Amino acid sequence: MTSRKRLVCLVLSGLGALSGAFCWQARGQQRRADDGPKLGIGADLGGRRLFPANNPWNQDVSGLPADPRSDALIASIGRDKPLHPDFGTTYNGAPNGIPYVVVPGTQPRVPVRFEYADESDPGPYPVPPDAPIEGGPAGKGDRHILILDRDRWKLYELFSAYPEGRGWRAGSGAIFDLNSNDLRPAGWTSADAAGLPVLPGLVRYDEVHGRKAIRHALRFTVTRSRRGYVHPARHFASSRTDPDLPPMGMRVRLKAGYDISGFPPPARVILTALKRYGMIVADNGGDWFVSGSPDPRWNDEDLATLKRVKGRDFEVVKMGEVVTK
Repeated sequence: MTSRKRLVCLVLSGLGALSGAFCWQARGQQRRADDGPKLGIGADLGGRRLFPANNPWNQDVSGLPADPRSDALIASIGRDKPLHPDFGTTYNGAPNGIPYVVVPGTQPRVPVRFEYADESDPGPYPVPPDAPIEGGPAGKGDRHILILDRDRWKLYELFSAYPEGRGWRAGSGAIFDLNSNDLRPAGWTSADAAGLPVLPGLVRYDEVHGRKAIRHALRFTVTRSRRGYVHPARHFASSRTDPDLPPMGMRVRLKAGYDISGFPPPARVILTALKRYGMIVADNGGDWFVSGSPDPRWNDEDLATLKRVKGRDFEVVKMGEVVTK
């Protein structure tokens, strides 16, 4: 931690040897959008966009046609189910959401052993000793670790990560060059079921409260998905073949006519992004669960207003070919 900037720290206790303080840089001063990413857990990315402007994550889909099967696809997820913010301050004693950390290019690399090594990018990975783990060090869930190398502009992501010796073991892992639009090989997973990066689809505090704009699609989950994927996804995670179920990579958007004027400002930022960029099915999980990064500065009551939005308020953006093998 630096002595020149104020920090907001969330202290986690009783989580074993790796317990400690997760710290976020506070908004101590106004910064220009071109200042560049800062370092640390939940760091401000300084307005820099992940991936090139023409990457699918950054595509404005507000003017594209709806998919012919939109109504059936939405119904299979749940027309009356609410949009659920799967992030915020804390939940069950741990930061609520998928955390990330920004490191310098000099961050030491450590070995990682993968369960699904045939679909993982081999290490070493620049995982710092205090890397935040989704759900906390004692978490039993997906245990994502997301590391952004600020100087090389690369993203390193791990799924089901546990410390092992001087390195880590993980279910799977992926490395993304954020200056490129290259996709993973067809049929490959990543740290996410869809074979997509996780960090570019998160709602981040620095965007919502700092720049008051999200300029990319968001990540969301569904309980039941289809055995298939559509661009830009590269992997499926289901044996179901019902064509009314969403394939991985399916994108939905909030309907243009949905009135967001009655929501608090932070929620309006998120809903505006959902109208313009939409959100992409990236994993199996809760229906309409939209992902974000944790931060002790979130106002959970503001985020909870997103639950007013229901499945019927979305429509599916026209999909391309569904890959089933």
